[in-house]
This record gives sequence, C-alpha cells and structure tokens, in this order.
Amino acid sequence: MKAHRRLQRPSETPQGADLLTRLYAHRGIQDPAQMDHALTGLAPTQSLSGVETASALLHQALEEGWSILVVGDFDADGATSTALALRALRAMGAARVDYLVPNRFEYGYGLTPEIVAVAREREPRLLITVDNGISSLDGVAAARAAGMKVLITDHHLPGQDLPPADALVNPNLPGDEFPSKSLAGVGVIFYVMAALRARLRATDWFTRRGLAQPNLADLLDLVALGTVADVVPLDRNNRILVDQGLRRMRAGRAVPGIRALLEVAGRNPARVVASDVGFAVGPRLNAAGRMDDMSIGIECLLTDDPAQARILAQTLDDLNRERREVEKDMQEQALITLETLLAEHPELNRWHGLCLYEPDWHQGVIGILASRIKDRVHRPVIAFARAEEGTLKGSARSIPGLHIRDTLEAIATRHPGLIGRFGGHAMAAGLSLPEDHLKPFREAFEDTVRETMDPRDLEGVIHSDGPLFDHELNLETAERLRAAGPWGQGFPEPLFDGVFHIRERRPLGDGRHLRLTLQPVDGSVRVNAVAFNIDPEEWPEGQEQVHLAYRLDANEFRGACTAQLVVEHVVTG
Repeated sequence: MKAHRRLQRPSETPQGADLLTRLYAHRGIQDPAQMDHALTGLAPTQSLSGVETASALLHQALEEGWSILVVGDFDADGATSTALALRALRAMGAARVDYLVPNRFEYGYGLTPEIVAVAREREPRLLITVDNGISSLDGVAAARAAGMKVLITDHHLPGQDLPPADALVNPNLPGDEFPSKSLAGVGVIFYVMAALRARLRATDWFTRRGLAQPNLADLLDLVALGTVADVVPLDRNNRILVDQGLRRMRAGRAVPGIRALLEVAGRNPARVVASDVGFAVGPRLNAAGRMDDMSIGIECLLTDDPAQARILAQTLDDLNRERREVEKDMQEQALITLETLLAEHPELNRWHGLCLYEPDWHQGVIGILASRIKDRVHRPVIAFARAEEGTLKGSARSIPGLHIRDTLEAIATRHPGLIGRFGGHAMAAGLSLPEDHLKPFREAFEDTVRETMDPRDLEGVIHSDGPLFDHELNLETAERLRAAGPWGQGFPEPLFDGVFHIRERRPLGDGRHLRLTLQPVDGSVRVNAVAFNIDPEEWPEGQEQVHLAYRLDANEFRGACTAQLVVEHVVTG
C-alpha cells in the first residue's frame, strides 16, 4: 500500500511578481505587513482569557512565598514550557519553584491522580501544568482535595468538561477570543509570564524586592524551539514568536542548552533557521522523553553552565541515535506486517484508516512510527505499543481532511468504555485502551474515518509553488528563501517542481541516498542535488530524465556555501 500523489500548482500566480511575492501569495499573504515579525505585532496578552486570573494567582504565590511545582509534559514543547516557567518565575523572585515531569513509561500523560500523589511528597502550595492538564479532571480534583491550588496552562483541545482548576489558560477554550488558536504550550506559558510581569510591575514589585525587571523576550529562543518542535501551525502570531527566537539564537543569545544542541547536531548557530530547530534540535530533545527521562532535556535547557550543557546535549544526542535505531527496526517490522496483512486480506487496501500493533514495539517511538507510515500510505495511522499489563497506548497521526482528536471523541461517544483516555489536536493525538479492545476499536476507527473523510482525501497531493527558472537556481535565491521564513506547519517551506536531465549520479552512504548533478530540460544551468531515502523503483539505473519536486537550499560544507536541490518527491503520472 503506497499512496499515489498528484502534483498541484497554484491556480493563480501574480504575473511578473518577485519570487517572494509569489510565494507569499500562494500562502494567502497579500499584505506585506503580515510578514512584519516585530514583537509589537503580537496579539495582546490580555486578549487571552484566564490570563488575568492566572497572573493574580501567581502574584499571590510570590507575595506569600508559596512552594510552586511545575508539572510538564515529556516532549519538546513540554520541556521548553517547563524550562521557561522556571526561568521566568525565578527571575521574578520565586524562591521555591521546582518541576516534575511524569515518566512516560510509569505514569503516562498529564496530571493524573498518581502524579498528584508523587507531587504531594514535595508539599507544593501551587501546581502549574504546562502543555497538559486540560483533560486532567481527576488529577486536578485530587490536587484540590489535597489542599493545593492548581493553575492549568495548556493548548490541547478541551473536552466537554473542564478541570476544576483555580485558574485555566488555554486559547482553545470555548468563547476564548484570542486570535491565535495555534499557540504551542510554551507560547501559552510565555503569555502567562508576560501577564505576571505586567502585574508585578504595576504593583512596584521589582523595586520593592530589589529585583531587576526581567526581559521576557530573552526567553523567546525556548518559545521558538517548543513551537517548531510541536509542529503547530505557524500563523502570524507564531511566526513572530519563532522569528524573534531564531534571531536570538543567531545572535548567540540562546540558552547554553540550545547552543549545545545545535553544536552536537552540526548546525551553525549563526545561520540557524526553523528547519534546523525542527529536524535537528527538536528530535534530540524529544529523545529524552521517548527513550529515558525528559528531565535530562529540561536540565539541559535550565543550566547556565556551557560545559554542563554540552555534557547533557551529548547525552541527548546519544539517546537520539538509540531512538533512530529502534525506530528503523520498528518501521521495517511495521511495513512487513502491513504488506503481510494486505497479502492475506486484500480488502484492507480499501481501508481508510490503519491501526498497527506489535507486542514488542517501544511506546516512546510509536508516534514517530505512526507519522512515517502515515506519510507512506497517506492514511490516518494509529500505532500501538504495550503499556502496563493488559493495556495498550496508541499514538495517532492524521492527514488533511480528518480531525483525529474529534474522531476519537466520536468513537468514545458511540462506544462508551471502548477507549480509556485520549487527547490531542487535529493532526496528532494519543489514547489508551484495554488490549482486548483493539479489534473492536480498529473496526470503529475504520467506520468513523470512512464516514468522515472524502475518498479524494486519501490521494496524496504534492503542493508545488511551480518551477524555478535558470536565473533563480542559485545561492542568492537559496539564501533569500532561508531568510524569508520562518517556514513550517501551515506556512510550508517553498517546494518547486521541474523536469531535469540527470548529468551525474552516485550513491551516498549505504546506497539509500543519491548525490546528483541536474540540468533543467529547458535550461543550461547545472545544479547539485541530493535525494534521501530513495525508492529504487523511482530511480532506475540508466534513467536520463526525471520530474522532481524539490526544495532549494544553501548547503554549507567546510565553511563554503553552495546552492543545492533537496529532492522531496519523484513526480509520476
């Protein structure tokens, strides 16, 4: 089962327009002011509902010297949210603030009653959740019953019932008028800290305590990392947050942990762009939560000692190498399982959604596995791994046309008791269920997906910005494109297509990659290109001409930069 992908170019392109003008128009940007990434363009803090209640609660905690415990999530968004909360609170005078991140393998996700029991041992007066909590009804109730105050900061979609917290901040709450519904968890806590600083400033807190007023913009490197790594849509508000954070990284003003992670990933901090953060830094940070304990990643982001940051970054790099090996084995196993199932049950080719499970799969890697299989078959995919005895944990990844969290909610409504817990976004979600519920869940998932999706949604689309011309296939254009972002989810990096003569080709590494020299069929310029993880059927020996969808990038090697095409797809049909 491999998805057919058709090429789609923009229906309208401004005639004679500059390349960037064309690209922005393809993404719905007509007003150049929308690409102004000054901090003054951010949505006002007070427009986020609940933020004033939250800041008042935090103000009381600081005035009265409460013990504060931040409860984070075990991914990059959760790690950056936790680090930002601690750095900001300490800078604003909190003397007793610490963090707790549930171990994925022991406690699962969110503020569960079990995590509250662990938290009680530290005797906090206030619990703050970051990047979680909106679905933690039982956990919040347990914390309140134990005498703790609870502040929930989250960005995941809420269910029908909200937790009984003392304060709750989430741009996706019903009736919230905040214009950016795509804030990551780290963006939400950044806004909460901004509201707290404004309240403290208004009460002359910093003068009374002899504290320097912190510049929270200095924490935007953390916001940029968490936002990009969580793959939330880059609407204008998020583009401002990410762009400003990247500027600080390039200026050498990032926290030592981010600088160290860029170093072990082989990225030049002075040239860092969103894709470097998303594909190099984010996975290394995420590896801690997937393979071990996210506190390693959080400590990397909290330390101000460059030497300690390098040690922790190297540990994260080692964990990421381990994660890649585990993922590779799981992916090969998943594809074999899928092909076997299709051979034995040809009717599965007609299934709209896939649920995959092997008893020995690593639960820390099933999210990546689901994403890889989803990309291959262009179907919504849920990969399951065994958790505690008799229970499965699933990680779901979707495609345009299916809101995966709403799909799980529809199944839970129609089939009470079938699913244990679930939560997430439109494109990614998590769930748990009893192992003996897998078969009926798989059938319910297929039924719900089938009635929700248009069959045309199952046909992959390569969204191209059209061709580049001879005079644009150069380093100058590549550098303009790098500087024109930040590109990312919902604001995709430019993808072009064209037909090329293959002038030279040679294998790279173990033969799964190709180094190429290409020449447009209607041009004279020659340009280097690289194709990763090739399908040999798409690259037969002796092939002289190929239609490619590609990105134009600046390849830096031994201090020299050259233009390079990065092949994303071979276009067929």
